[in-house]
Amino acid sequence: MTTNTSGPIWVNVNHPTPAGKPPATEVGVLGWLRANLFSSFWNGLFTILTLVATYFIVTGAVQWVLNAYWEPVWTNRKLFAVGPYPADQLIQPTLVLLMVSLLFGVSAGHWGSFLRNLAIGLGALYGVLTIIPLGMQAQTVMGAALVTLVIGYVIGLRLPISGRWLTLLWILSVPATFILLSGGLTLPVLGEVWSFAPTVDPGLWGGLLLTMLLSTVGIALSFPLGVLLALGRRSTLPVIKYFSIAYIEVIRGVPLITLLFMAMAMLPLFLPAGTTSPSGVLRVLVAITLFSAAYLAENVRGGLQALPKGQYEAADALGLSGIAKLRFIILPQALTKVIPAIVGQFIGLFKDTSLASLVGLLELVGVAKSVIQQPEWLGTPGGVAKEVYIFVAVVFFIFSFGMSFASRKLETQLGVGKR
Repeated sequence: MTTNTSGPIWVNVNHPTPAGKPPATEVGVLGWLRANLFSSFWNGLFTILTLVATYFIVTGAVQWVLNAYWEPVWTNRKLFAVGPYPADQLIQPTLVLLMVSLLFGVSAGHWGSFLRNLAIGLGALYGVLTIIPLGMQAQTVMGAALVTLVIGYVIGLRLPISGRWLTLLWILSVPATFILLSGGLTLPVLGEVWSFAPTVDPGLWGGLLLTMLLSTVGIALSFPLGVLLALGRRSTLPVIKYFSIAYIEVIRGVPLITLLFMAMAMLPLFLPAGTTSPSGVLRVLVAITLFSAAYLAENVRGGLQALPKGQYEAADALGLSGIAKLRFIILPQALTKVIPAIVGQFIGLFKDTSLASLVGLLELVGVAKSVIQQPEWLGTPGGVAKEVYIFVAVVFFIFSFGMSFASRKLETQLGVGKR
């Protein structure tokens, strides 16, 4: 109890006065809107202008999509998927899709983390393509790929599979893909020549199948080559160092389209006499791989230079060999620092495959050009170029955004930028 001139005042210290509720405009949806969109006069004005512009853009886009002429895309869906690949031999790209889905599922179950997120995205894409009425055959293939992906994930999750064997299977899947797509495997069996299937000319590969093949193989081959070039540029051996520098600077100074034309015209000149001339697909793959490796090498070199000198000294103090030092200490940290740059390079490589149409390959953009020039669409009012190219742009965006999303997930799991 305390007293003053006006008399005693009792204060109950055990039951303080309860706090009042915050104003309704400070919490919930109204509070968020006030804090983020209407915190000031100018902020509110820009918010209103943005909402009005978004309304007109979205409504206009939706109306155009609903009224656009999508018949050319729907009619040529097989052409967009696999190009002029023979319809009676589509079992071969189907086997490639199932093989990759199985390996992807096993890898996601075994290694988890980043690959699990990719597997979820791939499974969602398969599910959407299974539901969309693309035709019974295509929907069945997509459903089978989804089931194969899930089975592979369960296998990788439950069975003790060695990571080395799984890596070897991925390496072997590259020649297996070419064998399955070409059908050109011939083996002597009991004195007879056995052929896997009628040979498919690689010139008939096309559409999304060829785009994915060029980008996937280009990424898979350019990554180790780029890492080796980055290490070679920092080597103390003059021959290796200056060769790496010359290669990187020369390739980076030449546009990709120039390399594609040079590969189409000059690659056979570097092969031994009597060697069968490589297909156009193989020539483009060589050009894309060499081009991407040079840019990737500089990205990796940036990661190597970003490492503190103490990391190298600590690795030497542990008595690690050169390979062990790179494998366990240097490269993991260096590659983690440049994940955004590497993924950006891969996205650029995926989109650069569209240049293959300029050297005669019917990849996705090449198919779009051929569809626009089909005689049955020439009299269409307004033409069909807008619909066809927007469809191709959406396909490229889906895969590019998928790689970007997976990259952000990987950075979050590795704690990039956090202590």
